[in-house]
Amino acid sequence: MKMLIITGRAFYASALIVYGLQQFYFGTFRDVFFSVYQQHLPFLNILSYLFGLYLIITGTLILIPGKGKKASLILGGVFMTLFLGTHITYELISEPNKLYHLGLWTTPLKELALAGCAFVVAHSFGTSQVAKKSFLEKLAPYGNLFFLYTITSYGISHIIYAPYLVNMVPKWMANHLFWVMLTGITLSAGGIAIILGVRIRIIALLLSLQIFLWVWLVHVPGTLSTPFAADRGNLLASAFDALAFSGTALLIALTMKKQQWVEDIEKWGEKDQSAGAQV
Repeated sequence: MKMLIITGRAFYASALIVYGLQQFYFGTFRDVFFSVYQQHLPFLNILSYLFGLYLIITGTLILIPGKGKKASLILGGVFMTLFLGTHITYELISEPNKLYHLGLWTTPLKELALAGCAFVVAHSFGTSQVAKKSFLEKLAPYGNLFFLYTITSYGISHIIYAPYLVNMVPKWMANHLFWVMLTGITLSAGGIAIILGVRIRIIALLLSLQIFLWVWLVHVPGTLSTPFAADRGNLLASAFDALAFSGTALLIALTMKKQQWVEDIEKWGEKDQSAGAQV
């Protein structure tokens, strides 16, 4: 089990390193990390290089015993700050389209998921026993919800936009629409089940396996068939997004016995019962 936990962290860490190299190669922020506001940034290349270096260092630290927890906690905070400070503000203030179109949220929700992944990685190192935990340490047990919300939303998007996604299914597979719809149903159902704390281990393992299969059946062929610079390396980055998500689902299966928010509610219920008995 220990090797599988290390593997889950390595999937996420390898994605961070690839993201960092992508930043260096193109000299701009990937849209997932920073909304279109980046177009107005001074010294954009320098900022992009610095952020890429930060991602590479963080990915490396996650693989080093004793360093990974703090590094992933800080990264989760960074991704959440960028999500709230750039994506949310753009969607609420500058987005010219209707906000209820789920397709508009594909990119912002990916950063939210990566923040959740970072918190899941941090939580996989174990909880601190110190008397006073930092805010990020307190947030880490709930970080999986950010990841699972994105997974559920992507599942719903597969169902809503199924006719537009059929071309992503490998040509050798029959009935493309069926596979897109099945993917949407399993993603949304799996995400909701884990959020509610239902059969966490088995469902998270199946989710991890499903996304891992996508890496090789969908993302790798798509990446190899398209020149790297054609879309600023986003197809390659998307393949590593899937790898990071697979590793995160694996960590949830192996290190999360119960949903923290469900456990909190149960504790509150027990306290209310005890208070009522005393009265």
